[in-house]
Amino acid sequence: MTVKRLPMPPSPPRKLVVSIINFRTGPLTLNCVRSVLADLDGTGADRIDAEIIVVDNRSGDGSDALIADWIAAQPQPVPVRLIRSATNAGFSGGHNQAIAAQAAEFYLVLNSDALLRPGFLSSILAAAQMQPAAGLLAPRIEYEDGRQQTSCFRFPGPFSELVRGANSGPVTRFFARHVVALDMPPENQKIEWASFACILLRRSMIDAIGLMDEGYFLYFEDTEYCLRARKAGWRITYVPDARAVHFRGGSGPVKALSAARKGLPAYFYASRSRFLCQAHGRAGLLAANLLWCLGRVIAHLRRLVGKPVFPSNQNEMRDIWINAFAPLGTSSGKAD
Repeated sequence: MTVKRLPMPPSPPRKLVVSIINFRTGPLTLNCVRSVLADLDGTGADRIDAEIIVVDNRSGDGSDALIADWIAAQPQPVPVRLIRSATNAGFSGGHNQAIAAQAAEFYLVLNSDALLRPGFLSSILAAAQMQPAAGLLAPRIEYEDGRQQTSCFRFPGPFSELVRGANSGPVTRFFARHVVALDMPPENQKIEWASFACILLRRSMIDAIGLMDEGYFLYFEDTEYCLRARKAGWRITYVPDARAVHFRGGSGPVKALSAARKGLPAYFYASRSRFLCQAHGRAGLLAANLLWCLGRVIAHLRRLVGKPVFPSNQNEMRDIWINAFAPLGTSSGKAD
């Protein structure tokens, strides 16, 4: 596992660091930063000692310069720092750089295609203070119109892959306790992992379990981190009063490609293989792939009773085997 430990703090600790990765999303990133600054401005006498750290993952499109120019152009200094990564370090590597750059009691991992609703920071930090056993605090994540997104889940495994492959009501009902997505709002005791599009991490937990696994390039790193945290005894708590908007797909193509049933990037399947192996062993990864294939057979049997077959993503029968026989290599693929 490619896991790093935090170095000695390079500077006096803050209450909060907000970590945002920019990869060719300059305008979105700045909107995200503005929403955090607006929420910080609204804290009044209880103003939070916070810093926003934007890590540019070697975008190469000039968006890092756009962000740097915006910071420099502010009439008053703002607590925003830009770090230019030497490489495209992926989700884990980018956020790890921000976390290592500034000591803090809490770290808010935030997608560039997200915005904070007013009162978010005070709500989630208050919940963190009241629940010291919670290493991760998951907010309510919404669409722009206020509808709730599914953001809390069970861990995927062999039987959840059977459910996903079959995409059939009877199979889903029979294996209901293996369905990955939880009903929202979730019961805290059922949450096994939560989306890292927006999540608060406690520093003492990071000290105990390490930074995110940089063997993941993109996707499933949040799933693995929650698995590691839970094994170490940390809880995940849902905080409905802390609300964030997530413009899904703004910072990556996978959701849009999946909705269109097109082929997904190789790094998605490489990350899937890595997580299934880490969580269930190599035999569990093999079982997951075979049960997904069985699920597709079940899906096509629907034709015998005149029902439609829900399509899988293009080439998925082939792509689920990406890295299946070497799932724990040093890299899970790269994006352009």
